[in-house]
Amino acid sequence: MILQFGAGNFLRGFTDLFAGELNPPLEITVVQSTGRERADALNAAGGNYHVAIRGFCDGGIIDETQSVTSIKKALHAGTQWDEILEIAASKKLTTILSNTTEAGLALDERDQSEEPSPPFSFPAKLLTVLRHHFEAGGNSLWILPCELVESNADLLRDLVLEQAAYWGLDTDLTDWIEVECRWVNSLVDRIVPGRPDQHPLLEEDPLLISAEPFAFWAVDTYDPEFPFSAHPAVVTTGDLLPYTLRKVRILNGAHSALVAKSKGTDLTTVREAIEDPEVGEWLSRVLFEEIVPTIEGRCEDPESFARETLDRFRNPFLNHELSAIALNHEAKWNVRIEPTIQEFEAKFGKAPALLSALS
Repeated sequence: MILQFGAGNFLRGFTDLFAGELNPPLEITVVQSTGRERADALNAAGGNYHVAIRGFCDGGIIDETQSVTSIKKALHAGTQWDEILEIAASKKLTTILSNTTEAGLALDERDQSEEPSPPFSFPAKLLTVLRHHFEAGGNSLWILPCELVESNADLLRDLVLEQAAYWGLDTDLTDWIEVECRWVNSLVDRIVPGRPDQHPLLEEDPLLISAEPFAFWAVDTYDPEFPFSAHPAVVTTGDLLPYTLRKVRILNGAHSALVAKSKGTDLTTVREAIEDPEVGEWLSRVLFEEIVPTIEGRCEDPESFARETLDRFRNPFLNHELSAIALNHEAKWNVRIEPTIQEFEAKFGKAPALLSALS
């Protein structure tokens, strides 16, 4: 059984979908911490909803709909915390999954002096769940954060242990948390934009969401007992860095390059930019002449990933606004593009002409 913190679109179009595709399928209880509307809607639907998988794949358009039946119950942390702790104490619990966004990976000073019910921060909530499971004699748990933060499981574990120190919890518990529980760093990649504008099930399914065909989940473990290891979108590894490098430099780098190139034009979405004859050709050259050669040999098949990225950008069902990508552009540029410029020059003895012209 999985206890999942987060009821947003991403997990519902990613891990919740994966859980039902496994044999045997995995069962999930969802915890919503902010508001309760999504939890109420999931319960009203019996946990069932649909995901419209739409976009380009292998040169053709995919437009299919899949049912999700893995969610058995949804709970609201603010009013149903006792029920959540009952699940925490269950010996059937094997996994805790989360996507609380980057903002969720932080402590709250309101939790520091005592243990409120429920705690305010996600790490404090997780600590309370782990404590109840430990005190009930439960086995070690898989902890699977999906937040888009490097070394997400290491960060979350350290926050949980810091919270335990504030509360003065026993070393038997903290040793179990640190050593026995399996904290798995991961990298997730799928665009799940939410409810589609048009679909035959729009009126029938209030929880209908859409997702692109591409899905990728790299996890830093080779343990064959990893609960999602049999899913085709999952890659087990001992080193996430090559996968992170590939995603940041190619996918995220291409996004930031498009923002810079489209400045001052009438282009408003990624798809419009990639379909523009001049900008689309320019981006293809940036990818295959400057970005891919820089990371060749440091990650798996960057050329194929770049081709797949262009297909993802052309998705006729998505409207990814360039203005959204442009937020914090300078900081993103320094992480996504600047290292490519510097490494290209070091590797080839000259500046990358296309990217350097933007900086």
